[in-house]
Amino acid sequence: MPINLQKGQRANLDLPKFTIGLGWDTNEAQTGQGFDLDASVFILGENRKLLADEYFVFYNNLKSPDGAVKHSGDNTTGDGDGDDETIEIDLSNINPGAKEICVVVTIHEAPARKQNFGQVRNSFIRVFNAATNEEIMKYELGEDFSIETAVEFGRIYKKDENWKFEAVGIGHSGGLEQFLGKYN
Repeated sequence: MPINLQKGQRANLDLPKFTIGLGWDTNEAQTGQGFDLDASVFILGENRKLLADEYFVFYNNLKSPDGAVKHSGDNTTGDGDGDDETIEIDLSNINPGAKEICVVVTIHEAPARKQNFGQVRNSFIRVFNAATNEEIMKYELGEDFSIETAVEFGRIYKKDENWKFEAVGIGHSGGLEQFLGKYN
């Protein structure tokens, strides 16, 4: 039975290979333009900085150098039910210097399109076993982010040689650039 997490809750990740699914729906009528939400992953070391630029995995860099993190590619519409973008993770292959994996979703060109996460609904992050399609845990973003253009959905971190998942749910108004400045 999957674990339904609340903001700030943590759970153990007991399998080395899993997939992260991210999903959302948008209120297109509010801006007259389509939304393009993008999932990004920052693989961080002990100092909470990127191990190297190549450890920023997103639509223009779909795989980490160690092959442990693979992005499914950019879904520019988010149409349909279920996962809009997925990220495969294999912790058994991750760079030994990696201590944290942050999963962020941003709205592409949000200021120019006058879009924010207040116009996004049914947002979630889930962890599932891709081999069996069994959902392990899920966090549904229930907050209204009226000015934020980026949200840190969750993070995977190593503590005492064990990997854990935390439901973060923190919004930012600086977009992807803010995260790049924070983690680079």
